[in-house]
Amino acid sequence: MSNDPVQYGAIRSAEELGKLVRAHRKQKKLTLETISGLGNLSTRFLSEFERGKETAELGKVLKALRTLGLEVVIQPRGQTPLKPLPKQAGDSHA
Repeated sequence: MSNDPVQYGAIRSAEELGKLVRAHRKQKKLTLETISGLGNLSTRFLSEFERGKETAELGKVLKALRTLGLEVVIQPRGQTPLKPLPKQAGDSHA
C-alpha cells in the first residue's frame, strides 16, 4: 500500500468512487469489518461498493461515506467548489 495522500476530487464512475473510498479507508487504517460494525453495513456490501458495483444502493452508499467521514457535494461541472448548504431543520446527518 502506498503512503501517498489520497487524491480527492470529482468522481465520474462507481469504480472511481469505490477506489477513492478504499484508499481513504486504508489511509485511516480501518478494516471493512470496522466500518461494517460502525455503520451497520455488511462487509459484502462494502467490498462490492469499493470494487465499483454500479447497482449499490444509494442509501447504503451515503451511510458508508458518512461512517468514513466523507460527504457528497453536488455542483455544476467546471464550477469552483461550493460552500456547504445551511443545515435544514430535522437534518440528522450533519
